[in-house]
Amino acid sequence: MSDSSTPSNGDLHSPLISKPKKVTMDQMLDKYCGEFGWWQFRHFVLTSLAWALEGIHTMVMIFADREPGWKCSTNRCDSTVKSVCGLEPGSWEWLGGNASSTVTEFGLICGQKYKVGLVQSLFFAGCMIGAGVFGHLSDSKLGRKGSLTMVCILNAAFGCLTAFSSDYWTYTLFRVLSGFSTGGTGLCAFVLATEPVGQSWRGVAGMSTFYFFSIGIAVVPAIAYFFQTWRSLYIASSIPSIMLVIFVLPFLHESPRWCLVRGKADEAMKIMHKIAKSNGKHLPDGVVLALDSEVNDENVPNSQSESKEAQNGSILDVLRLPLTRFRLFLAVAINFFCSVVYYGLSLNAVNLGTNLYLSVSLNAIAEMPAYLLTALVLDRLGRKPLAIWTMWFSGIFCLAGSLMKAYETWKVVPMVCGVFGIFGMAGTYNLLFVYSMELFPTVVRNAALGCATQASQMGAILAPLVVVLGGGIPFAVFAACGIAGGLLVMYLPETLNRPLYDTMAGMEEAEAEKPGILS
Repeated sequence: MSDSSTPSNGDLHSPLISKPKKVTMDQMLDKYCGEFGWWQFRHFVLTSLAWALEGIHTMVMIFADREPGWKCSTNRCDSTVKSVCGLEPGSWEWLGGNASSTVTEFGLICGQKYKVGLVQSLFFAGCMIGAGVFGHLSDSKLGRKGSLTMVCILNAAFGCLTAFSSDYWTYTLFRVLSGFSTGGTGLCAFVLATEPVGQSWRGVAGMSTFYFFSIGIAVVPAIAYFFQTWRSLYIASSIPSIMLVIFVLPFLHESPRWCLVRGKADEAMKIMHKIAKSNGKHLPDGVVLALDSEVNDENVPNSQSESKEAQNGSILDVLRLPLTRFRLFLAVAINFFCSVVYYGLSLNAVNLGTNLYLSVSLNAIAEMPAYLLTALVLDRLGRKPLAIWTMWFSGIFCLAGSLMKAYETWKVVPMVCGVFGIFGMAGTYNLLFVYSMELFPTVVRNAALGCATQASQMGAILAPLVVVLGGGIPFAVFAACGIAGGLLVMYLPETLNRPLYDTMAGMEEAEAEKPGILS
């Protein structure tokens, strides 16, 4: 006679030995941890401070490479001329001395003036390379936090070394290296800041990162006002990077999404428990994280302590899959067009002939209403229509500016058109980071974003070349780029209220289940 208390073979999976419940990252944030509580807010603010560093290191060249005013020092000088190129050497002098900028110290005037634009273009070329390199590194072994730490250290080092440049070409070299590290700063900070945020808050949080970028730009005139020589300016602008590395980065956590796709499920769960505790939530012991491709797979390990193979991805994986390949090509082209307009219009604003400190500050502040308005309507209108209309909004005003440029008596009209053009494209530039992030799974997200960022830097390299054409041509080119970019967005899918997929397989599975939504 058998003991009734002994479970039979058919009862081996009784409730007493229940399996852990597997959920995706988005499901765990929504049901158990909180989508945007105190933990995410603190993590988001501290991580996004790196965006301010990118703004500082990018725009510091406006003051370091400026051409200051001059005055006659002898009676052989004609003070009525607009350029010093025809004046006798020694008959005039720079206001502020030769150490005030690289232009004065290295003699970048007259026939050498092109070298100022060359440094700027090469800086953005460095940004383009750095975005691709650190995009790959943050997706692989270095991780989001590791990559962000590295670029901040490099920013501080190269910024300080730039101040000790002995000649123009040494200065150019260090600016290229600074661009290399700067190109990965915003990219790594953006992904690290937004990946722990829940689905319903991700769009607003992602677009809010650009406030920090504008704050960084607005800080540059203040730094330049107190540090009048270009060497002291570069050292002073590098101090915030040093402070971030020492006082902020040690207190940040790695992205739990990255931990999960790299096979570090235990570490990911520890972070999720901290998020839940900090947000005043409770994460049950029986709930475990799983990749989106594993949630419904009974063959995957149930225990988080069991070893899981790291999910690796690269840009080659993006190119192999037709779905992601098409998205990548569109994202690259759209980001390129957006960057040409954004940086081109920004450079045109420098030619207003107003106080440089005030102009740069107002340009930075003027972008913030665009960020606010696009953030407010992002989850109402969706990513796709908002991207289309902001690009077309900018393109239409640029077209009007091109047409009005022929009427010299209406000089204020092109200026107003340029302001509205920047307003529209600033909103697009902000939105594209969120949109691009949601188009690709976690395993290749930074690699894909790195390519899109590289395209933006290529647009930044070309923008000064468009501006020097003069007349109504720059406005016409910006109009064409804005309108063409809006047309290309029409071929992208809407990602509003869609989950962030972890793997290529998870995205393919979702595409197969709901065709027409993701493609």
